This record gives sequence, structure tokens and C-alpha cells, in this order.
Amino acid sequence: MNHGGTWQFDFGKLHMVNAVHSSSFPDGSYGGNPAGFVLETAHHKVYIAGDTALTFDMKLIPQVIGELDIAILPIGDNFTMGIDSAIKASDFIDCKRIIGCHYDTFGYIKIDHKKAISEFARSNKELILLKIGGNIKI
Repeated sequence: MNHGGTWQFDFGKLHMVNAVHSSSFPDGSYGGNPAGFVLETAHHKVYIAGDTALTFDMKLIPQVIGELDIAILPIGDNFTMGIDSAIKASDFIDCKRIIGCHYDTFGYIKIDHKKAISEFARSNKELILLKIGGNIKI
């Protein structure tokens, strides 16, 4: 796949969308173009942003693909979006239910969970912070 492409798989339709971040493998070699994906099934649409920065391109997602049920957005800051940018991203994609990712795995991206949840709530959005191995039902 490539940016802007859509493909029908057995599990559903996958749309490849823009993301902005570095892309390298552990050995330092080039890892390809960064991307996010929107998974569309018969019942749900889920945006998986990956390690992206906030981009104006996110505004196109609901315009082209339609209403999202949930989005997975990075919130750890330093290497990706932080909480404020993720809230703005949730505005751009017009999604009120967000699963946070790319946080707490090491010192540079530790967050205050209560503060993050409160900031999203102040914007009338739900931030879900799953424990490693956790799950939710959409």
C-alpha cells in the first residue's frame, strides 16, 4: 500500500493515511514512509495514527472516510504528539473517543494519567488509557 491507497482485506477495508515522524529500524537503516491507517469494518471505523505529529491532513480523514468510532493517538510528547496536540488532532478527525498510545514506556514520554484524562474531558472527549495487554469493546 501507499499513502492515499485503500485495500479490501478479509478483515475489512484499510485506508493508508499520512503521518509525520522519523522512520528507521534499530540498526539505523531507512524504515520507509511513515503512515497511519483507518480500519473500516462492517460495523466500525478506527483511526490508528501511529507515531505521528499533529498534521492538518488529519482534517481530511472524516471528510473522505466518514465518522470514526474511535481513534488511537500518541500522547507521550517529545517523539510524537503530546496531550494538547492530541486533543487538537481529535478535533481535526472529529472523534470524541480516543485511546492513548506511545506514552509511559520510558522516562522521556511519561505522562500524568489523571491530568491527561482531565484535559480530554475538558474538551468533551474520552481518553482511554489501557494497561499493557488490556482491551476494550468498541
